[in-house]
Amino acid sequence: MQARVKWVEEALFMGQSGSGHTVLMDGPPEVGGRNLAARPMEMLLMGLGGCSTFDVVSILKKSRQAVESCEVEIRAERADEEPKVFTRIELHFIVKGRGLKDAAVKRAVELSAEKYCSASIMMERAGVAVSHGYTLVELSAE
Repeated sequence: MQARVKWVEEALFMGQSGSGHTVLMDGPPEVGGRNLAARPMEMLLMGLGGCSTFDVVSILKKSRQAVESCEVEIRAERADEEPKVFTRIELHFIVKGRGLKDAAVKRAVELSAEKYCSASIMMERAGVAVSHGYTLVELSAE
């Protein structure tokens, strides 16, 4: 896996993934940025969310659960002093579908947290307190 990040100007950077996709990252005005894109630390959180949500959906589909929507809300706390590392991250999944089994959703979230999500497991090994929760939303039959 590879990536490249290029400084564009001020606090604006362009990242390119090894698979050829491009994202922008920018800082706030107080450090010379123009607030044109997500902050690098926000990108870490979004990557974590993408990794874990991919796992949860994949596990639910393999379990033949009728999942129709899955999103994760992420809240993080950072150290007050440099380096301002993440100290705590909470992931809360909102899983929607028809006839979803609570036990299946719980297991999918647990498997992602404990076995499959490289990003989450890496954060925990680095000393970040990572917690996972979920809400199951039953969609009505139409």
